[in-house]
Amino acid sequence: MISISKHSKINEAIKNGFLVVYPTDTLYALGANVFDEKAVHQVFSIKKRPLSLPIPIAVSSVEMLKEIAILTPLGKILAEHFLPGPLTLILENKSVSTVVTANKKTIAVRIPDDPIALNLIEKTGPLTVTSANIHDQLTPTTIYEIRNMFKSESIVTYIDDGERNGLASTIVDVTSNVPMILRKGTISSDEIDAVVS
Repeated sequence: MISISKHSKINEAIKNGFLVVYPTDTLYALGANVFDEKAVHQVFSIKKRPLSLPIPIAVSSVEMLKEIAILTPLGKILAEHFLPGPLTLILENKSVSTVVTANKKTIAVRIPDDPIALNLIEKTGPLTVTSANIHDQLTPTTIYEIRNMFKSESIVTYIDDGERNGLASTIVDVTSNVPMILRKGTISSDEIDAVVS
């Protein structure tokens, strides 16, 4: 586990525009302050990710989620049942830059079920939660592999919490009254249907 003093330095670095690689309940993520457009641009650049693809966001609580997105009744039901956990909700954007959303009116938000991630985000505010890899390449499962892949001075620290090789999160659009699964992941469509039906 990371010491308090180390955490304080990481939090300060993120607020100053640096990036961090941190563990989630599925994979390692590349994190930047979502309200810092320059930092978010660095995420796109390091990953070689097209600017036309929105970047998902991690929050530490439903309360923090409501600060950046409009939580629909359907979203509330799924959030209460599956979050924290490997579920990403597509919701209407409230306050996040169009750099993050790729000019879309919606954002992808999740609450990872990982104590390190939750502690970090609670202190820093919402972070990008895109996988720590080069776009369209396999996602490394260890910090050692990620360091060798990125080699970027913009990444201030790599938080090592062992191997991460979980399935990606399930992505569900909940902007209407009917859930639309955009990506199959850890949570099955049957599990989602059972909760909302």
